[in-house]
Amino acid sequence: MTFEQLLIFVAVAEREHLTQAAAAVGRTPSAVSASIKALESYYGVELFHRVGRRIELTRVGKVFLGEAQATLARVRSAETMLSELGGLRRGTLNVHASQTVASYWLPPVLMRFHKLYPGISLKLSVGNTRMVADAMLEGVAEVGLVEGRVDEPALTVRRVDRDVMAVVVAPTHPWASGKPLAPQDLVEGSTWIMREEGSGTRAAFESTLTEMGVDPAGLNLVMEFPSNEAVLSAVRESGCAAAISMSAAGPLVERDLLKVANIDLGARDFSLLRHRERRQSGAATALEELCVEAGNVFQSSMDAHIFPQP
Repeated sequence: MTFEQLLIFVAVAEREHLTQAAAAVGRTPSAVSASIKALESYYGVELFHRVGRRIELTRVGKVFLGEAQATLARVRSAETMLSELGGLRRGTLNVHASQTVASYWLPPVLMRFHKLYPGISLKLSVGNTRMVADAMLEGVAEVGLVEGRVDEPALTVRRVDRDVMAVVVAPTHPWASGKPLAPQDLVEGSTWIMREEGSGTRAAFESTLTEMGVDPAGLNLVMEFPSNEAVLSAVRESGCAAAISMSAAGPLVERDLLKVANIDLGARDFSLLRHRERRQSGAATALEELCVEAGNVFQSSMDAHIFPQP
């Protein structure tokens, strides 16, 4: 088995799509397919089911994937060590971040890192908070940034910034007038659009509701979406409400395309994850320091939008 075969297998397994995997590893789809077939033939195993135009991992493939990912993580660790010996001149840093952090807070930090360490290749993967925590636990990511709560004994959680949460509605919604809302109004006064299960945004909102004495299950939920942009677009075109970060909603609020309902959802943490038992590279430490320095970047422009006057 060659390192390239291992790399190609993981790329295909994680995406379950030949063309996407080929693009990720810089090979043609036919070359990727040939590599997988050669691996299966040599070891006498079937790693993928071919179901029509789709591919799925077999039971053997699922078992092998964990070992393959761990092997690649060890290779990256060795690469990182050499990079440190070279004074952060070369190497790769795998960063995983949840959507709000990745879309609105992290990009300027990554660009500053690139300016300081142009030889370090940054690879950013975006998911929800649960996905980022899993990537850290599995060793797929060396740096994780989330906006949701993470309770994993193997991970340390360090706050790097605060993020304001708000309920937003279309200008035609009754709550757009700015009248003060009581917690129970959230259950009785509107239908809702929310992020998917596992999202830090949703978890933070549901936690706040519970602290207010409101059962999140009592909300009249009509739709879930896997991104902030989809939630905001749906709210603009409906009579629904949504709880979301002002980092995401701020530009639409400034243009009066959305209104902020008059109820305080407080703030949540943007946090950086580190594995307690894995040695952190110099590149990861440098990025962590930049994240800490970047704290509170968005706060000064948000406060005026939180409680509109009636």
